[in-house]
Amino acid sequence: QVRLVESGGGLVQAGGSLRLTCAASGRTFSHYAMGWFRQAPGKEREFVAAISRSGVNTYYADSVKGRFTISRDHAKNTMFLQMNSLKPEDTAIYYCAAMIAPNDNDSYYYKGSYDYWGQGTQVTVSS
Repeated sequence: QVRLVESGGGLVQAGGSLRLTCAASGRTFSHYAMGWFRQAPGKEREFVAAISRSGVNTYYADSVKGRFTISRDHAKNTMFLQMNSLKPEDTAIYYCAAMIAPNDNDSYYYKGSYDYWGQGTQVTVSS
């Protein structure tokens, strides 16, 4: 089992940047593919970005491509989401998630593929 704790959320003006961190503890971090999802009020939780166990392959939602960058540091058991050029529509609770065994590339995009979740961190972008 792995425990995930997000941090780095906050209030930022449109056009600004934030860096989210997901700290993992428990089983070996490198055994898990990792992802970021977000959920705005009244909406479904949606995929944002994901990264393979090796860190070589990354995946992004179209809405964040070119603005967000996902990365991971195995030595520190940590995953990051660098968010630039933030927009009010990026406002949501952001969750990190861990997946034991991706079946294929499509697995990264679906919240049902993930086995463990953090508690979330609030990101609010003002206009």
